[in-house]
Amino acid sequence: MTAVELLHGVDHLPIVKTLLLCDEAATGRFARALAALPGLRLAYIELQGDLGAGKTTLVRHLLRALGVKGRIKSPTYAVVEPYELPGLNVWHFDFYRFSDPREWLDAGFRDIFASPGLKLAEWPENTAGCTPLADLVIQLEVQDDETRQATLTAQTDLGAGLLRQLEASAPSEAKP
Repeated sequence: MTAVELLHGVDHLPIVKTLLLCDEAATGRFARALAALPGLRLAYIELQGDLGAGKTTLVRHLLRALGVKGRIKSPTYAVVEPYELPGLNVWHFDFYRFSDPREWLDAGFRDIFASPGLKLAEWPENTAGCTPLADLVIQLEVQDDETRQATLTAQTDLGAGLLRQLEASAPSEAKP
């Protein structure tokens, strides 16, 4: 693909933002900034990173910021934990135990992904080719000093809008 084709909208490069989460409090501030974005309510977000990178911690902070009360469980064994909030359904998936992407189809998740609401997926690579294109991918990496680097990649117009809104509204220490 040539630069001219890129400029004329035949294809576009994903929008990428990187931020550093110095501690869990910064992760919480980042989650609250995400939760405040109206478009988030219709997004599919993939969370990527090694074990211990902070994927579930980020989801817990995000769910709290969205108004989830009570215990927030990791869906590692249940595969999905649904949350019903006023005017919003949220599904937190953990595909860590999937060994074949077809398990996603067998579980009947196509209907959930076709419905309105926020979908958050850990270990999405285990469902490769089955899930739709994520609006936003959040890659978490533990740095040598135990901080987390979060790389946010927009893959759709909705994701690009979320990143623009986040950049405009995020606290300065968690600004992408």
